[in-house]
Amino acid sequence: MTHSNGTAKPGPGTAGRPSPAPKPGNRPKPGEPHPSPAAMKPAGPATEHPHPVVVPATTDPSRWGRVDEDGTAWVKTSDGERIVGSWQAGNAADGLAHFGRRFDDLATEVALLEARLAAGTDARKTKAAALALAETLPTAAVIGDIEGLAARLRAIAEHSEEAAAHAKEEKERARHEHTERKEALAAEAEQIAAESTQWKAAGDRLREILDEWKTIRGVDRKVDDALWRRYSKAREAFNRRRGAHFAELDRERAAAKTRKEELCVRAEELSGSTDWPATAAVFRELLVEWKNAGRAPREADEALWRRFKSAQDVFFAARNDAASERDAEFADNATAKEELLSSYEPLIDPGADLEGARASLRDLQERWDAIGRVPRERMHDLEGRLRALEKRVRQAADAQWRRTDPEALARAAQFRERVAQFEEQAAKADAAGKTRDAEKALEQARQWREWAEAAEGAVSNL
Repeated sequence: MTHSNGTAKPGPGTAGRPSPAPKPGNRPKPGEPHPSPAAMKPAGPATEHPHPVVVPATTDPSRWGRVDEDGTAWVKTSDGERIVGSWQAGNAADGLAHFGRRFDDLATEVALLEARLAAGTDARKTKAAALALAETLPTAAVIGDIEGLAARLRAIAEHSEEAAAHAKEEKERARHEHTERKEALAAEAEQIAAESTQWKAAGDRLREILDEWKTIRGVDRKVDDALWRRYSKAREAFNRRRGAHFAELDRERAAAKTRKEELCVRAEELSGSTDWPATAAVFRELLVEWKNAGRAPREADEALWRRFKSAQDVFFAARNDAASERDAEFADNATAKEELLSSYEPLIDPGADLEGARASLRDLQERWDAIGRVPRERMHDLEGRLRALEKRVRQAADAQWRRTDPEALARAAQFRERVAQFEEQAAKADAAGKTRDAEKALEQARQWREWAEAAEGAVSNL
C-alpha cells in the first residue's frame, strides 16, 4: 500500500530489517563465537548441508512482478498475480525497483535465519522466527520469488529440530568434557593440597587451575558447585599447610637467630684470649654449633655470620702474630743451643775425667733448660746430640761403679773360701783312705775355683 502523498507504505514483515545481505558461511565449531553473516564463507551445495545458506542477490524484479502506469504493484505467484501495493512516488520502474528492494530485505532476513541455523544458534528460536516470517509472505508488499523464500523458510523449520537435537548433543558433549576437565582440576588441586611441599610452584599451579577454571562454562550448576567446593577446600587446605610450614620455619629461624646471637657473644668474649690451643679448640666447637643451629632470617643470618667471623678472625690473627714471634724466638733458641753443644762436647770426656765430665754435663743441662724451646724441625737433632753426651757420661759412671762394687768383690772372696774348704775336705778324706770322698771334694773345689776366677775376672775387666 502507499500513502496518499505517493510514497510507498511498508508491507508486513519488512519494517526495521537490515538492507545489506550477509555472506553465507559454514557452521562454526562448538564453543566458537557465532560469526556475523558478513564473515561467513559460501556454503556448499544443498546435498552437502541440510539447510544451506542462500545468498540473496539483487534480481530483476520484473521477472516476479510489475507496476502499472497507475502505480498498482503486482507480484506473480503459482496461484496467479496479486496486488502488493501502490506506487505514487515516481515512475513505474522506480516503483518496481522499490518493491524489489523490499523483497531483498526479506531475503536477507531468511539468509540470517539460515546462518543462525548453520551456526547452531538456538534452533528453536530460529524455527519460531522462520514460521513467523513465513506467515507474512502471503501479504508481503514485495516483488520477488516469494515462493522460493517460502521454500527456504520451510527448510529452516524442517531442519531446526535436527539442528536443535544436534546442538543439544553438542552441548551435552561439551558439558561432559568440561565436567571431566573440572573434575581433573579438582583432583589435581586435592593432590597438591595433600602432598606437595614445593610451596611456590604448587601455589602458582593452584592459581593457574583457578584461571583455567574460570574459562570453563556449561557445567551443570549443582555439579559445578560441588566441584568448586572440592577445589576451594583443597586450596584452603594447601594454604593452611603452607602457612603452618612457614610459621614453623619462622619459629625455627627465630630460635636459630637467638642461638647464633649467643654464639656471637661467646666468640667475642674469646677473641682476646691468649690461651691459643684451648681457645682454638673452643672456636672449632662453636663453629660446629653454628652449623647445627640452622638458618636465621636471611639478613639477620648474614649479619650474625659477619659478627661471628670477625670475632674469630681477631683471635686467629693474634694467634698467628704470636706464632710468628714464637717461631722467631725458637729459631734464636736453636742457634743458642747449637752453640752451647759445640762448646761443651769437647769438654765432656768421661774416659779422661769422669767427675769433670759430670760437672760439665750438669752445667750444660742447666743452661740448656734456661734457653727454652726450639722449632719442631730442629728439636730431634739438638736433643739427640744432648742425649748422646748424657749417655757417654752415664755409661762411664756405670762402669766405674761395677769395678768398685763391694758386693762383687765379696762374692769372689766367698768363692775362694769355698775352694779352700773343699780342698781341706779332700786332704782329710785322702789321709783316711777315703779315695772316693777325696775325689768328690776335689771336684767341688775345682767347680768353685772356676766360679771364683769368673767373678774376679768380671771385676778386673770393668
